[in-house]
Amino acid sequence: MADIVGGGAAICSMASFTPQIAKIWREKDASSISLRMFALTVTGFILWTAYGVLTTSWPVIGANAVCLVLSATILALKWRFSRRT
Repeated sequence: MADIVGGGAAICSMASFTPQIAKIWREKDASSISLRMFALTVTGFILWTAYGVLTTSWPVIGANAVCLVLSATILALKWRFSRRT
């Protein structure tokens, strides 16, 4: 049961970033994105991934590595589209 709950949580966490990425890309606008919040989010996922590596917990590593890539994508898009204005 714990694996099912953990898997569901991981899927929800990973999926939560994709609508934001699609919206930013479609509109070519990330002005509503908080740079500080996503910088902190990326830092958190780096730390969670490192924790997973240190504890050899592959579910923690996998889920947080995917979330790291997705949140870093949002951060990169924020930087890219803010340079245009």
